[in-house]
Parts: sequence; structure tokens; C-alpha cells
Amino acid sequence: MAEITTRLSIGQVAEHTGLSVHALRFYEREGLFIHSVQRGPGGRRVYSRDDVEWLTVCIILRASGMPLPMLRRYADLVREGAGNEEERLALMREHHEHVTTQIGRLTESLDLIRFKVGVYEDLVAQGGTAHQCHAPSPSTDEERTPLLRHEAVVE
Repeated sequence: MAEITTRLSIGQVAEHTGLSVHALRFYEREGLFIHSVQRGPGGRRVYSRDDVEWLTVCIILRASGMPLPMLRRYADLVREGAGNEEERLALMREHHEHVTTQIGRLTESLDLIRFKVGVYEDLVAQGGTAHQCHAPSPSTDEERTPLLRHEAVVE
């Protein structure tokens, strides 16, 4: 990635962050920036290195599934400055729990997919056809979410 200069156009920020120009304007309208986006000659948006670094945080939090209202609240807290760290911590703990749950579900999904891949690899190697293929039985039902408690039929 090229060195980021002090003053970037909206197009340059889009290129650096992978966000579209439309998304950058949306983030600004939604109040997700820590500082007001500055305007240059002619009223064009001018972004700083700090703006790009903050956008990187926003991109990661959004990719992790943080809802816009929660991200907006986090931006508000950061914008307010020191003194609200407990609220920031509570917000991050809540999102941490959400992401941890999401990872568990994805891991369970991946387990099922790996099982299915193995079944199909065996069938293809043996020249067979699929009739029914059930999901692997979890070691204990209490440890698994409903995803693997039900039979999965190969079609």
C-alpha cells in the first residue's frame, strides 16, 4: 500500500480503504467519523491520515457484524473523549460476545461442511451415488447448537 499523505481526496480514501465513494459519504452522514470531514477549495472533502485510520477501525467492526447504531454509539463515545471508558468497555464486551457466538456457529457450520466433503469424496472415489447422508452425531447434545442436532439429507 502506498504511503498515505496528510490530505486525501475522497477517491484516494476509497482506494486506500476499499470503501466506495458512496460508502464514505454514507459513513459521514451517519456520524461515524470522529472528526468532521474537512473541506478543501471548492468544497471537496479532504481526509487526514487519522480519518483513514479511524475508517479502518470502522471497517473491521462492521465486518465483524457490529450494527450501525452500535458503531455510531462507539464513535460518539470516542468523539466525547476521556471519561466514558466504562461505557466503551461495555459496548466492546457486548460485541465480543456477539462475535464469539458467531465464530462458534461458523465453526459448527464448517464441521458439517467438512463432514459432507468427506462423505462426497468417499462416494466419488468409490463410484457410488448419494442416497442419504446424515450429519455427524455430536458427542453431547448440550454442547452443540441446534444446527447439528437435526439430520441433514444429502440431495
